[in-house]
Amino acid sequence: MPELPEVETVCRGLAAALEGRRLDRVEVRRPDLRIPFPPGFAGALQGRRVLRIRRRGKYFIWELDDGTALLGHLGMSGSMTIRAPGTNFPPPAPHDHVILTTDDGAQVSYHDPRRFGLMTLSTVAGVEDHPLLAAMGPEPLSDAFTPAVLAAALAGKNTPIKSALLDQGVVAGLGNIYVCEALFRARTSPRRLAANVGRRRIEALVPAIKSVLTEAIASGGSSLRDYRQATGELGYFQHTFAVYDREGQPCPGCDCGAAEGRARGIQRIVQAGRSTFFCAKRQR
Repeated sequence: MPELPEVETVCRGLAAALEGRRLDRVEVRRPDLRIPFPPGFAGALQGRRVLRIRRRGKYFIWELDDGTALLGHLGMSGSMTIRAPGTNFPPPAPHDHVILTTDDGAQVSYHDPRRFGLMTLSTVAGVEDHPLLAAMGPEPLSDAFTPAVLAAALAGKNTPIKSALLDQGVVAGLGNIYVCEALFRARTSPRRLAANVGRRRIEALVPAIKSVLTEAIASGGSSLRDYRQATGELGYFQHTFAVYDREGQPCPGCDCGAAEGRARGIQRIVQAGRSTFFCAKRQR
């Protein structure tokens, strides 16, 4: 499922093509995705000018000139593809569920084979209070996400730190890949209880989260299965993973797994139904 860096990359690509443009034609090709499209969805967008495209957690928000906000999520397999003006657009593919054409002739299509994504309507003024967003924690790349804020959010949580960081109420936008990578950088075991992560570890964890997300955005995100940037390009941060999906490989941060008889390098365990990858020697 796309995480914060992937959604941020998509939003930046869409913003470059759509901000300031009018949506001349909006075609909705099925009645629902994960949830039904709201009544009048296409009509609410058609003719409106896109003022701003931004991200909140793993959601994208399009702010329109009449105060309407398009709120959406890519789900597990959703992608947005931009086709430039003057392109000979191919016929819609079977899983192209929403197609938007702008006043300069560009086209944006939303493609989602599994249909776990969603699109709904809110208002620019009220979108932060929408039920999908209202309980979210701070943005991890913002100044509001500090060691003190994270420490307060983790206090009393008797769940593993890995699970706690996946809680969108603790911090917005983190997912399985980047939590594994951040915990590795901070030398913190994913099995350690959140309430037992001391101040020193939290002070290492916050910058680790910020750095791994920043680097992933600069790389266009991680393309593992369905994800592509809005330009159609693949992200490439997966080529720099330290631990994620590297079970049995030597740890890049220490010598475990480098010689026979030592620990077997990167290990995989299952936590709350999700695969966790880590180095038991480095991460304590």
